[in-house]
Amino acid sequence: MATRAVKMNEEAQSGSKLPLNKVTGTIQDTREFLHDVRVEMKQVTWPSREDVVSTTGVVIATVAFFGVFLAVIEWLAQHGMEKLFNYFHV
Repeated sequence: MATRAVKMNEEAQSGSKLPLNKVTGTIQDTREFLHDVRVEMKQVTWPSREDVVSTTGVVIATVAFFGVFLAVIEWLAQHGMEKLFNYFHV
């Protein structure tokens, strides 16, 4: 990829006016990229439905726990600050 960039830079500096080569190169690069994507996607191991459902349950439970936990911490901090301000009559 780096050599292609250097080659394109040299062509641009030399005044080469072949935009068709650049377009053709782009189409070839796109085809190669899509081919590589197809090959890689065939190698992917997708999770089963049971895996997705169980991990989603874990995520929902964790979010609920930390939501309640942080709400309690905030409530304690708020009342602690009120008591502190009332103690010093601020």
